[in-house]
Amino acid sequence: MRKRLLATLRERVFAGCAVMLVISGVCTAEVTFRASAPEAVVAGEQFRVAYTVDAEAKEFRLQGEMADFDVLMGPSQSTSYSTQIINGKMATQMSITFTYVLSAKKEGTFPIPSATIKVGNAVYTSNSPSLRVLPPDKQGSATEGGAATQGGTGLSKEDIFIRLIPSKQEVYEQEGFLVTLKLYRRNYNISGLPVADFPNFEGFLAQEVELPKDKSWVLENYNGRNYQVVTLKQSILFPQRSGKLTIDGGKYEAVVRIPTQRRGRSFFDDFFETYRDVNIALVPPSVSVQVKPLPSGKPEAFSGGVGTFAITASINSDKVKANEAVTITVKVSGNGNIRLVKNPEVKYPNDFDIFDPKVTQDIKTTAAGVQGIKTIEYTAIPRFGGEFDIPPVTLVYFDLKTKSYKTIKSEAFHFSVEKGEDGNTGNAVPMVSDFGNKEHVKMLGQDIRYLKMKGISFTPSGHFLFGSPLYYILHILPILIFIVFFLIYRKQVKENANIALMRTRKANKTAVKRLKNADKLLKAGKQEAFYEEVLRAMWGYLSDKLNIPQAILTKEVVKDELFDNGVDEPLIETFLTLLDTCEFARYAPSEASDAMDKLYEQASEAIGKMENTLILKHKGRRG
Repeated sequence: MRKRLLATLRERVFAGCAVMLVISGVCTAEVTFRASAPEAVVAGEQFRVAYTVDAEAKEFRLQGEMADFDVLMGPSQSTSYSTQIINGKMATQMSITFTYVLSAKKEGTFPIPSATIKVGNAVYTSNSPSLRVLPPDKQGSATEGGAATQGGTGLSKEDIFIRLIPSKQEVYEQEGFLVTLKLYRRNYNISGLPVADFPNFEGFLAQEVELPKDKSWVLENYNGRNYQVVTLKQSILFPQRSGKLTIDGGKYEAVVRIPTQRRGRSFFDDFFETYRDVNIALVPPSVSVQVKPLPSGKPEAFSGGVGTFAITASINSDKVKANEAVTITVKVSGNGNIRLVKNPEVKYPNDFDIFDPKVTQDIKTTAAGVQGIKTIEYTAIPRFGGEFDIPPVTLVYFDLKTKSYKTIKSEAFHFSVEKGEDGNTGNAVPMVSDFGNKEHVKMLGQDIRYLKMKGISFTPSGHFLFGSPLYYILHILPILIFIVFFLIYRKQVKENANIALMRTRKANKTAVKRLKNADKLLKAGKQEAFYEEVLRAMWGYLSDKLNIPQAILTKEVVKDELFDNGVDEPLIETFLTLLDTCEFARYAPSEASDAMDKLYEQASEAIGKMENTLILKHKGRRG
């Protein structure tokens, strides 16, 4: 008897200490009070709702009535403790849960009431989750999804299947829409997720939505029946051409656990079921989407953007010195095909040295669409002093809300350029070396120098250099060399001052350099960076060769300019096709290495042919 009393006393002391530790921890730890419920339930079936607080609490109260549910039991209270000793320190956690057993009266979406609870002198309020109530199963309903094809498994088309679900059936060209692949099951367990051969989304640019690693099954009613459903894949698709486009559902293999059928059953079969694993093929049917072309009357400055966008711009300083960098930062934000929006043009004065823009992207792909910010930094260096104005940066896109083309602008900028640190005021003054310093003759310490007797040569009488032809040649030749070098120098200075001419002449060299960098990325297996570098090489070559800023360089402009410069139409089409291939491959599923090698060779060959054609055309004009 005495031992029992001592044991009971020890248990109470331990429980009291644990409670005191928890209460003392509440003063320093943040209290969490949450309500949890299933995402979906079936009308008339039981389910649980739990309110959990991680501290010693009292005075639990619901904030409202559960009028849409029948309360079958609750609230029932349970308490749990967990104690850990880490580095000699004891840490105890406590949680109290209040549980209701409910049954939904009717189908629909209903809120679960929030609750309040008191911890110490503070009152905490839980969240209020929503609950979807599905209708009971209807007998005789059938599905139309991709179903098991193997015979002899006992599975029907209504037991396990996959659906490809587009969020829209009719869209505009370049308008993003969501496509979801879902796996449905009834009464059967699937070992893991299916081995997938996902669709390649031909005719679309695809942006994959990142899903949780631990995919969970939820209830969903389809064609009158309730299924356990898991989402396999979600992608935002941007159609690249108009017309009726078909999306292939792909192919999948799953392992299904099926109860073993026995002729005679024993007493133990009621307690221990046996199963066999069966491999099945799942082929969801393809779906079609009608793609409408963008309306006519497309503005010349159309950026290719389709969605809803905004634009802002800022300048690093409104007062700089000559030869210091001026940077205008443009931010394009919104929802739509923001990755494909062309960089807007910043119109710097013509005598500024302008550099290629630097582009950074913070873009996320969710089930709601592709949204984020695209930041473009435009850097230029003024060489002359004065007051300068930069007009507003313009972005033209197709607005899906108004179904029309919309033009938005940033603010304009005014800044001044002062004299540089080297005293440069902006006047073009050539740099001249100073050779005015004279060398002083140093005495060797003797006032009489000895005659040198060795190595002396004599000239025969009558042979003098003065007056001879060699004498005049030696005097005229330096003058001629000076004149030639002076003319070459002036020509180089004139050509260097013509930035456009220098860019045109160095276009092929720059493109070859970028292609070599792309080849390194190809060998390193960096696919997206490889395609971006090839695009930079091709667009940069066209911009430099045609003397057109990349911000306003479109495929229509390229086609017209190359045609005016005498380039054959097949070569133009080849060039444009390579641009389309690179842009598509940046976002489409990965390509094989041999296809990337072929693309690299085609791009190098196309730029080489283009360079030869334009050089011959230029020589023909000069002739």
